[in-house]
Amino acid sequence: MKQAAEEHRFPCNTCGSDLRFDPAEGLLVCDYCGNRQPVQEDFFQTPTLEEQDYRQALSTLMPATQMQEARYVTCTNCGARIEIEGPEHAIECPFCATPIVADSGTSRQIKPHGQIPFSVTEKNARKSMTDWLGKLWFAPNGLKEYARKGRKMQGIYVPYWTYDADTRSDYTGDRGTVYYVSRTVRRDGKNVTIREQKIRWRRVSGHVARFFDDILVLASRSLPKKYTDALEPWDLSALEPFNPGYLAGFGAEGYTVELDEGFKEAGIYMDRMIRRDVRFDIGGDRQRISSLNTKISDITYKHVLLPVWLAAYKYRGKTYRFVVNGQSGRVQGERPWSAWKIAFAAISLAVIAATIGYLAAQNR
Repeated sequence: MKQAAEEHRFPCNTCGSDLRFDPAEGLLVCDYCGNRQPVQEDFFQTPTLEEQDYRQALSTLMPATQMQEARYVTCTNCGARIEIEGPEHAIECPFCATPIVADSGTSRQIKPHGQIPFSVTEKNARKSMTDWLGKLWFAPNGLKEYARKGRKMQGIYVPYWTYDADTRSDYTGDRGTVYYVSRTVRRDGKNVTIREQKIRWRRVSGHVARFFDDILVLASRSLPKKYTDALEPWDLSALEPFNPGYLAGFGAEGYTVELDEGFKEAGIYMDRMIRRDVRFDIGGDRQRISSLNTKISDITYKHVLLPVWLAAYKYRGKTYRFVVNGQSGRVQGERPWSAWKIAFAAISLAVIAATIGYLAAQNR
């Protein structure tokens, strides 16, 4: 029998209206009657934030308690996968402002194990975004004004994987020591002594070990990775066991990067760090790695949700997207350009250059 999709509602205990989580107060707030309630333990709350066995998750031994049925809608424009709760069937994609219609199906996914609750309010996120836009040279004035007067930003919990792994690596390579020799060469009819750099190579081998803790990998494709990477760093020490109460009033995106696919990206990062360790272990002035054999063990993971404020504005037929880290307030976004500002700057520079040239000629 198919498990029903979990639906989380947080009614006000005074008037029954839906509550929302307020980052400024850290409480559930009712916008209708003004009541405030603490975020309490929920039936669906994760008891503790624990590492999960990676190998087990890839096998058929995944416990049913680690899975959930959820209703998602996928944006046909940017690929975002947004969780839908309640009777809604039509929404606007928070990532690109494209209207999308939900179907009636559900998807089975690994439950979130933890989240970092929003600590930056929508007001402060909007201010950070408009301040960031104001510092951009050659940004269209119209876009800045449109962004200031636009709709509210949307708070979305974006999915990430974290990975832990223990690694042990054996390597062979060469350690290079730089030395110099002097020799005499003939230049312009004269004998000149020069110093020539040489490298003396010596064969080496060795072993390095490193434990990787909480390698963070984006589990979504809805935003360009360069923007989400630029939102870092995240303070993962603020992760809390998953509690749907913190999602009240916010959206949540389902992951589209599968667990094993995310680990491949984590593996690229691990290899880069291991190679850095090997070069340090080789020592000397130069290093060459001939072979590297790494054994990875004790792989664990977590599915976590991180807070991001989003703004997507359609301006003159083009969509501009801006993201704000809901924990730190750091801003990134797509870079708009103003053609007339660029042209004006180019003309101004040309006039300045011509003026300097004319004055220099007059002085001569």
